[in-house]
Amino acid sequence: MYKAINKIPSAPQATPATIAALRELPVSTLSDSMHRNTGTSGLRPYHRPGKLTMAGTAVTVRSRGGDNLAYLRALDFCRPGDVLVVDAGGDLNNAVVGGILSFYAASAGLAGLVVDGAIRDVAEIRERDFPLYARGVTHRGPYKDGPGEINVPVCVDGMVVHPGDIVVGDQDGLLAIPQADAESVIEKARAVVKAEAETMRAMREGRWSRESVDALEGRSNN
Repeated sequence: MYKAINKIPSAPQATPATIAALRELPVSTLSDSMHRNTGTSGLRPYHRPGKLTMAGTAVTVRSRGGDNLAYLRALDFCRPGDVLVVDAGGDLNNAVVGGILSFYAASAGLAGLVVDGAIRDVAEIRERDFPLYARGVTHRGPYKDGPGEINVPVCVDGMVVHPGDIVVGDQDGLLAIPQADAESVIEKARAVVKAEAETMRAMREGRWSRESVDALEGRSNN
């Protein structure tokens, strides 16, 4: 029998301690701790900027461009603290999410929305703190016909997201971190934060060494 939506149960959530630790770390620092070769660059934040990083367990959706039937059903698979990640193929012809549905996601306790597709009602969304990232904007509303899939691997702006990955985001962009790697990434990122703070102190006190620039240039000349 044909099913408009293929539905798979959501993956276990990351621990509250892991989420809390990631919320304190900038995405750029986390990226530095993941070899700088993953994450998005083409999706934009449309919400009001906040001080903390968005972080939550991924519930994933793959939908036809401009159709939000799978998104509507996926809300039933989301728990407070999850990030709903929608692979709409980057299509910008019709919006998948607008002001009303993003408000519902926020009121249900989601940590954020990521849409590789279009949204609308941007003026309303920009007045809210609820994190919402998207490819672009259109006034045209969605279809609601399907097909779609829930909790399958998806690709948003070139970044593969598996159900259960931890999705983090701030004004610089988005990353997906496998739960098995989270502790190591957090440890490395904290070390980077500590080193950068020391560099800033050295700059303020006029004792920042430029020898590292000589070493980098020397390496490039070989």
